[in-house]
Amino acid sequence: MIELLVDENLYYVGGVVRDEILGINSVDTDFCYEGDAIAFAKESGLDIIKENPAFGTIRVRIGNKEIDIASTRTETYPRKGHLPKVENIGCALEKDLQRRDFAINAMAKRTTDGELVDYFNGREDLKNKIIRVLHSNSFIDDPTRIIRALKFAVRFNFELSVETRELQDEYLNNINYDMSFHRIKKELVETFSLNSAEAFDKFKELKIYKLLGEDVELPKITGVNIKNSVSNVSSENIWLIYAAPFLVNQSSINIPLTRNEKRILEWVNRLSTQAETNNTPHESIIIKELLDNA
Repeated sequence: MIELLVDENLYYVGGVVRDEILGINSVDTDFCYEGDAIAFAKESGLDIIKENPAFGTIRVRIGNKEIDIASTRTETYPRKGHLPKVENIGCALEKDLQRRDFAINAMAKRTTDGELVDYFNGREDLKNKIIRVLHSNSFIDDPTRIIRALKFAVRFNFELSVETRELQDEYLNNINYDMSFHRIKKELVETFSLNSAEAFDKFKELKIYKLLGEDVELPKITGVNIKNSVSNVSSENIWLIYAAPFLVNQSSINIPLTRNEKRILEWVNRLSTQAETNNTPHESIIIKELLDNA
């Protein structure tokens, strides 16, 4: 954690607090200011890089690091499954933590004295290895949380709470496909980039794949088969090899793909009638072999 930035209204928040309790290194350090973060940064004479008043966030430079500080705020979802609307910038810390995805990510730690703020028993969930949403409409508001829950479950060897699993199953049986598939893809990339057979198999077994589109056919491939195939592969597209069995030849998929990602999947189909060449993406060959041997 960064100890150069201290104020009684400034808190470490989210994943950095969770990871410290778990005793693991955190990639990001997120700060939350109870009040107006932009005003705080200016009054503190911090080296400001960028400010975003609409979201109450500001980026500053501390030493050789760029740090984001967010004002406390609430959010609503006028359009379910899409980006929320930011409201009440500068609200009480409890209100800000209440908008977050899971109790384990809804804790804060005061920068001045290290006091843990845990309104929703996130620390107890960490102890019990439980992932729990904060309210019954959580997945309705933001279905990407279903994939995030899978990601955390695999990373930390946690399980969904009984109530959270019931809410997840209920949503997956009544999906609103008017959602942000760009955000679905982001979570899909992060989850499958873990290169985890368990993540793939749970994605199938828990029917999370249904988020990708209506009438998606369930592949016979197992996560172990995929992991064995990519064990010696160095590629930023490892995630796509895991996702491909759900994407190839599917007419109802809504996931946005880059030009290179589309090329990889196009080559998978091309290999059905054409021999590989020096230009064939290595990922396409792996995917084709997996599909043929399923």
